[in-house]
Amino acid sequence: MVSTWWRVWTALLGLGLLAVLGGCASVAPRGPRPVALAPGVYMFAGSAGAADAANLGRIGNSGFIVGPQGVIVVDTGTSHVHGQALLEAIATVTDRPVRLALVTHVRPEFLFGGTAFQARGIPVAMHERSARLMASRCETCLKTLRQVAGEPAMHGSHVYQPDRTLDAAQTLDLIGRPVRVLYFGHSSGPGDIAVLDEQSGVLFAGGLLDVRRVPDIQDSDLPGWHRALAALRELGARRVVPGHGPAAEPGAAIDAVETYLAALEKKTRALVESGASLINVADVAEMPDYEAWDQYEIIHRRNASVAFLRYERELIFKPEPPR
Repeated sequence: MVSTWWRVWTALLGLGLLAVLGGCASVAPRGPRPVALAPGVYMFAGSAGAADAANLGRIGNSGFIVGPQGVIVVDTGTSHVHGQALLEAIATVTDRPVRLALVTHVRPEFLFGGTAFQARGIPVAMHERSARLMASRCETCLKTLRQVAGEPAMHGSHVYQPDRTLDAAQTLDLIGRPVRVLYFGHSSGPGDIAVLDEQSGVLFAGGLLDVRRVPDIQDSDLPGWHRALAALRELGARRVVPGHGPAAEPGAAIDAVETYLAALEKKTRALVESGASLINVADVAEMPDYEAWDQYEIIHRRNASVAFLRYERELIFKPEPPR
């Protein structure tokens, strides 16, 4: 039974990746434009929708923090070309050197621009668990992204080794203003981090938060994610840059993701306990309150199947009570 479950699980994730990277077309993006959120803190907004040739796969947010001694970039973009464009846009704001690029989590739209930073001698850092996840699966991610975004958009992109890996939360003192790297354990992903600029209170939440977009649970530990969201709430951040969607008030963004995850868990647990079949789960796990969120038809349907499989397995392998 275990081997059958694992085959279904693996196939589901493979199909899910294709679904996330396929999907509806979006308006062709202009060059990345930095938007000031606070003195010295800027955001690059990604496009809505799934990655495609029109948006060049540039669907994730990124940003940068400028200090007296340099710049820290948070997330590197979808491709080598995108990473170059981000660096050029940063240069229109400041001539201070980019000291470090942090990758918050392993999704293609945040990742493959790292090679453009490395080409300029800028180190790229991520959590060690993210580095292992990238090495294990991102050749497939890159191949799929080339198909959906197009070869010109992905020219020069390849899977790379980070220059630095992190294994715990820490405060960076590289640019003359403190920048906190936050790690809460396995949450939205095994090595997902968030980045807080202490001076402004702007939080780059990475995979931990999306705004008006269905959060993707395929790499998650849901109890760990709930704990991480509770920890984010305690930070007292003033503004949040989510992985996808517009910058927002942190409390409202945390509430929305927390409520969605709780509703998904309740819905899929009830389906498992009722004896529903995996074949029908995506159709019977509708959650109308979230239909207006970006990627509902793709990501929510996959989330329902992933959560169903997890709870079904939990029920199958639940230890029998002592007699």
